[in-house]
Amino acid sequence: MSLYSEYLAEIETRKTELGLNPKPIDSAELLSEIIAQIKDTTNEHREDSLKFFIYNTLPGTTPAAGVKAQFLKEIVLGEEKVEEITPEFALELLSHMKGGPSVEALLDLALSDDESVAKSAAEVLKTQVYLYEADTERLETAYKAGNAIAKDVLESYAKAEFFTKLPDVPEKIEVVTYIAAEGDISTDLLSPGNQAHSRADRELHGQCMISPEAQQEIVELGKKHPNAKVMLIAEKGTMGVGSSRMSGVNNVALWAGEPTSPYIPFVNKAPIVAGTNGIAPIFLTTVDVTGGIGLDLKNWVKKTDENGEIVRDANGDPVLEEAYSVATGTVLTIDTKAKKLYNGSEELADVSASFTPQKMEFMKAGGSYAVVFGKQLQSFAARTLGVEAPAVYAQSKEVSHEGQGLTAVEKIFNRNAVGVNSDSPLHAGSDVRVKVNIVGSQDTTGPMTCQELESMAASTISPTVDGAYQSGCHTASVWDKKAQANIPKLMSFMNNFGVITARDPKGVYHSMTDVIHKVLNDITVDDRAIIIGGDSHTRMSKGVAFGADSGTVALALATGEAAMPIPESVKVTFKGSMKEHMDFRDVVHATQAQMLKQFSGENVFQGRVIEVQIGTLLADQAFTFTDWSAEMKAKASICISDNETMVASLELAKSRIQIMIDKGMDNEANMLQGLIDLADKRIAEIKSGEVPALAPDDNAKYYAEVVIDLDQIDEPMIADPDVNNEDVSKRYTHDVIRPVSYYDGKPVDLGFVGSCMVHKGDMQIIAQMLRNLEKLNGSVEFKAPLVVAPPTYNIVDELKAEGDWEVLAKYAGFEFDDAKPKEAARTKYDNILYLERPGCNLCMGNQEKAEPGDTVIATSTRLFQGRVVADSAEKKGESLLGSTPLVVLSTVLGRFPTTEEYKQAVAGIDLTKFAPPSEDLAVKPKFEADVAVKRV
Repeated sequence: MSLYSEYLAEIETRKTELGLNPKPIDSAELLSEIIAQIKDTTNEHREDSLKFFIYNTLPGTTPAAGVKAQFLKEIVLGEEKVEEITPEFALELLSHMKGGPSVEALLDLALSDDESVAKSAAEVLKTQVYLYEADTERLETAYKAGNAIAKDVLESYAKAEFFTKLPDVPEKIEVVTYIAAEGDISTDLLSPGNQAHSRADRELHGQCMISPEAQQEIVELGKKHPNAKVMLIAEKGTMGVGSSRMSGVNNVALWAGEPTSPYIPFVNKAPIVAGTNGIAPIFLTTVDVTGGIGLDLKNWVKKTDENGEIVRDANGDPVLEEAYSVATGTVLTIDTKAKKLYNGSEELADVSASFTPQKMEFMKAGGSYAVVFGKQLQSFAARTLGVEAPAVYAQSKEVSHEGQGLTAVEKIFNRNAVGVNSDSPLHAGSDVRVKVNIVGSQDTTGPMTCQELESMAASTISPTVDGAYQSGCHTASVWDKKAQANIPKLMSFMNNFGVITARDPKGVYHSMTDVIHKVLNDITVDDRAIIIGGDSHTRMSKGVAFGADSGTVALALATGEAAMPIPESVKVTFKGSMKEHMDFRDVVHATQAQMLKQFSGENVFQGRVIEVQIGTLLADQAFTFTDWSAEMKAKASICISDNETMVASLELAKSRIQIMIDKGMDNEANMLQGLIDLADKRIAEIKSGEVPALAPDDNAKYYAEVVIDLDQIDEPMIADPDVNNEDVSKRYTHDVIRPVSYYDGKPVDLGFVGSCMVHKGDMQIIAQMLRNLEKLNGSVEFKAPLVVAPPTYNIVDELKAEGDWEVLAKYAGFEFDDAKPKEAARTKYDNILYLERPGCNLCMGNQEKAEPGDTVIATSTRLFQGRVVADSAEKKGESLLGSTPLVVLSTVLGRFPTTEEYKQAVAGIDLTKFAPPSEDLAVKPKFEADVAVKRV
């Protein structure tokens, strides 16, 4: 059977079983067969072949794009004749292919001896921005050899005409509202985790957004209001919490955006989303990638009494009242010039934060990538011509306050800033490009990152990136057919791109399904590093890390840069003493609860960087705090440590990296060895006193300062989804933190210890508790299932060497076996201990889940509806989150323990201890020494 026949069969299956269009083509072999049928004017499939060639071939650096670009070049040169594709149309098609082989073809044509062809191709080439070194070197060489066309193209690039000649953003944009949900909208609603396998198939994945009914309602709204764009809204909540999720924005764009190109299937841009409390920070970055708009509506406000005091409900929460309605079907107008939201002539809200000069550029260019590449291309052209580049793009916003010290995040941004004009220190609010040191891609968004890299014509990792890792953790628990189809292909692509991969495409080293955040935490070897990762929990305890969408990850891999404003910071310190029976996870939850209480329900962490003075807590343990900061809705978190602790954390990182090298995971560029070298350099700087561990200045300015009283924490603290709250908007928020006594013997159906929130100490706690219970009762009996997924193989190896794994295995009714991985997800659980493969497991919800309607107590980070546990017909599933010892004891008892039962169970067990620094770790300001003014 020919490839084309197989493609037709696939088309029929997609149409019959799924109601979908033909899958876009990325195969060179299939497209070659299609081209042969186009050339054969008598072929029965010629008409359809033309449509597939023109409208259904993926652009960029896909194998199919290379074949398409070559054939179009031959048509332009007259070497091939196709009646339906004139040379002019062939050039138009090349202009929509977004770089790589299409730019190579355009350069071949523009630099050819055929003057008429060269001029036409040059005009198209002037519109392109995705040029890499091989392309720009050809232009530079031709220019220096006296080629007039090359000079003409470079002059156009120096003026950035590829940007200036684009249409401006419309002054008035009509929108029609659609309330997607009430309360916070997690990206699981827009792109469910259990559908992660289909994200790279955009049309198929689009079917999972919200519900089929919602999709149809959006379509009907669009038809009813053809001059308005549908705006999806999180009513009384924040849009896009919990994850970056490029697939979520892709889905919104698919249903409510606009096509990027008539010749690129199912790739849409410019969605408009909004929330009463705005857009979650990393989700907003994803919106920018597509040139979309994210609005902070503020349409519900806190009610006040006649004295101006906030009115509270029976739970002590502020009562909200509606400032204006955005009920589904309301037609509103966004004035991009006045930066206001209107209903008719009535002004509703100031939305100026959504229309900064930088964001307006993203909208005009069709997304942030084109702006990043455009700036680089303009700079190259001006430098080559020896002229000064005109100020086309908005200048980097450089905010500097004389005499004001720097927060930790300000110091990191100053050190890594690129293209800054001033030598003065930059403060929060500055909008700059920064060098990215570490990049992480995870396996359920990785296929989209590959697509993004192909679409921007990138073929190798930027040499300025210190370390990059592709994980296999999100699909670790079940090696099913979906994983078998997607993961090897992903690993092969990333391995070839220059990224360290969890799975070796050549099968040399044992596959490593370690949780991505743990690996990134280990390979971050500088407390002044900037890390970008394809997951909201990219929150390292060294440096500053930002969770990002798959596209921003691709951009960081390709360019080694990211662009963002320097965020404001909130300072967190501690006082008092941590009680012996408390675990550090309880401190983390109490931080959120005490912060909300101190600021009358306002989440001062939202959209800001939390700078937490951890002091003497090693990076492994400190990660528990930074990781949870995603659930606090913070943009990022930075751990401030003393010198000795930072050195110890770097030494630990070195040992973990060496294990990866010993396994054979280093690549030809010796990336991992390079990280060890960088760690040695940083350790020497700290020990010598030349550059101490990162610390903020004592006169730095913070948005807020929060002091957490450890003396107040006397019971295990639980994050509760509050599934039965009468106010729907207050469910699944992560903001409801309660002590264990609140639950008073509530039954527990399943416990889960795992995900990125646990470390080796948590596994040791389980073993210690089992030993204690065995000693007390002679044996251990579980009255509810306990699922344990260690975060890394290193931890498993260390536990085996030290004897703790033997204890765990003794009571395990199931122990993972890499030689025979599970091929199907578990749907029923027995009252036993399950020792699962390292990875995310239940936290992801895309493979394993608890039984519907279960009450789950977990160390996880996810309490979203349907994520860890779905609802049943009889009962809402609820995922309550707590510490490891609480989870273990609850599964042994089959219920939540009393405080006294808990204290007895953990007596003598070495929990994760924490003692705050004896004094504030801030330092006297010395900008030159801290930042070294070494801007790239």
